Amino acid sequence: MVRSAKRFANETPIGRKRRARRMAKVLAETHPDAHCELDFTTPLELAVATILSAQTTDVRVNEVTPVLFRRFRTAADYAAGDRPELEEILRPTGFFRAKTDSLIKLGEALTERHGGVLPRTLDELVALPGIGRKTANVILGNAFGVPGITVDTHLRRLANRFGWVAEEDPVKIEFQVADLIEKRDWTMMSHRVIFHGRRVCHARKPACGACTLAPSCPAYGTGPTEAAAAARLLKGPRARDLAAQAGVDPELVPAAAIVTPEAP
Repeated sequence: MVRSAKRFANETPIGRKRRARRMAKVLAETHPDAHCELDFTTPLELAVATILSAQTTDVRVNEVTPVLFRRFRTAADYAAGDRPELEEILRPTGFFRAKTDSLIKLGEALTERHGGVLPRTLDELVALPGIGRKTANVILGNAFGVPGITVDTHLRRLANRFGWVAEEDPVKIEFQVADLIEKRDWTMMSHRVIFHGRRVCHARKPACGACTLAPSCPAYGTGPTEAAAAARLLKGPRARDLAAQAGVDPELVPAAAIVTPEAP
């Protein structure tokens, strides 16, 4: 790891930008299936699902939202929502009382300020209850096609590991990464980094020896570099494909790893 980090110790800003864009290209090849893992059909549904995703998994949110979306279809429905009913539906997502409060207030604000329609600008979105920059960028990028960088726990961790930033503040990370990656790629780059964080570059023990980004990563060696040990850490339905892309025997990936990651 020390040797890997030293390779990039004197990297210039333009060198960092070029490397970041190379890594973004490799991520696109590594995770062609990257997408928003929250189920939705309308911008409002995405906003609600993203609010509910705090401190829980996308899988858990997707288990709850079918019932929620059948019962609450419009901003007015949330504004007039019965609190006990909402709390009971949202209970499995955790922090259900606070989330219920956020959804009712969001419905009220949309009804009063925007005619029940979710606005399409960052400034208007972050002015709404329950919606911060991360949620706003998720909505903009996935519901409206407006490029946005989603700084969740995975992107924050990986942007630092990749040496793209040396920063923990999400807003600063967003702006610094935006300066490295072409705007047209912001939304999909976010999805790919999140996929990589869930499937390969885990928080405690990344699969360094089975990672397609290894040649460009200053943090190479944080996790095991030996192929068999690294392959056992890969996760997700494409785990064996990920191994093969990194030049590792896919048979080293245990069958139990080929599941959809549920980490938040």
